[in-house]
Amino acid sequence: MKILFVTSEAEPYAASGGLGDVMGALPHAIRESDPSAEVSVILPLYAKMKEEYRAKMEKVADISFSLSWRKTGASIFRISDRQVDYYFVEHHGYFDRPNLYGEYDDAERFAFFSQAVVEFMRQTDFVPDILHANDWQAALAVIYLKTAYAKEKRFANLRTVYTVHNIEYQGKFDGFLLGDVFGLHEEHRSVLEYDGCLNLMKGALTVSDFITTVSPHYAEELTDDFFAYGLAPVIAGVRTKTEGVINGIDYGRFSPETGGDIPFSYGKSDLTRGKAKNKAALQKLLGLPERPGVPLCVMITRLAGQKGIDLVASATEEILAKDLQFVVLGTGDAHYEEFLRAAETAHPDKMRALIRFDRALSKQMYAAADIFLMPSKTEPCGLAQMIACSYGTVPVVRAVGGLSDTIVPYGEPGANGFRFDRYDARELFDALSRATDLYRDVKKWRKLRAAAKASDFSWNKSAEKYLQIYNNIKEW
Repeated sequence: MKILFVTSEAEPYAASGGLGDVMGALPHAIRESDPSAEVSVILPLYAKMKEEYRAKMEKVADISFSLSWRKTGASIFRISDRQVDYYFVEHHGYFDRPNLYGEYDDAERFAFFSQAVVEFMRQTDFVPDILHANDWQAALAVIYLKTAYAKEKRFANLRTVYTVHNIEYQGKFDGFLLGDVFGLHEEHRSVLEYDGCLNLMKGALTVSDFITTVSPHYAEELTDDFFAYGLAPVIAGVRTKTEGVINGIDYGRFSPETGGDIPFSYGKSDLTRGKAKNKAALQKLLGLPERPGVPLCVMITRLAGQKGIDLVASATEEILAKDLQFVVLGTGDAHYEEFLRAAETAHPDKMRALIRFDRALSKQMYAAADIFLMPSKTEPCGLAQMIACSYGTVPVVRAVGGLSDTIVPYGEPGANGFRFDRYDARELFDALSRATDLYRDVKKWRKLRAAAKASDFSWNKSAEKYLQIYNNIKEW
């Protein structure tokens, strides 16, 4: 089976969040689960790609095509990594930018990218059995295949899978872009048009052969418009071809045994001692009192309402009145950043607000912390709670999306953390209090911490599920 992932980002070449992590890990997991599979990934060649990767690239094709009235083209480069081929679409005008997204011409940039993917397949006869597109930036690759290129005989047996990683970002654009920017005819307007605009995610949901979301619970939530951001009726219409598949984490990158970037490596056999040494190291690094018997609670998050930071802001004084230490790492909305800085100033012996993006420091925090707080309003899958478990850090999460699928609350069989249900600051505080109370019971806490560490969030199960989906639709 030949599988091509279409994505706007993939670790380690270009990434801004969870999509990049998934596309850096899932293709390899599929290749390991089925060594006979030919697995490839294609993404834009961004200017910010590191030179060490550019030095490994080889040009494999030059293609030319028309996108609406524009005569254009691209060069295609390739890097092979552990039997997965990564292809890169080069266009200096579109992708030599400081940011992956948020540009004034994103509609045109990713229309170009999507059509370049289809033209690369058409002009080189590189035709997969499965084209697996991800999020709105790759939605047009599926849409083009099912509309403008629907009569291409070489694509007759190609099947498409479309994954919604976060439905909040749908790719909404003005209706006049249909022909002028996307290069589609009026007969195809109904595929994209929704709620007064062109919606690329809606179009891909409508025409894809199969749809996945990044957790089973999230797939169910998307039938509720609170979670679906206006697309609940569309989701309801495609429910029979939709399935939630939980993401995994790359234990080569995120584990205290092999993940690197932490002062002291440790595993299951020396979990208590290893975490204690890393906790002391982080307290010293951040200038916090080195108190081994006080629970250290951390958040590593985007400072936005979706991540529950407003609940934390409402409960901060109550939280810091407890005998604990609290460290937050992240950037986001300015008023949350200022609030956290003010909380640190008011509680210098208990609180640290680290307003920055720092992958290495985040690993040190996972390794050092006793409790990981993740009170999300919405969370399609979530990786942070899985990473926390890998480091033996007990998650306290809200029961939403993938957090419900991965964290079993204390008191139930298979418990590996704490959960609360309602989006409410009091419920968050009560759940955190249950965790800090249990922390005082050394024997019970060590047992729960070991259970968190033993949680299996490897990509193997996810890869097997995707292979099952691919094989099923390949026979259609």
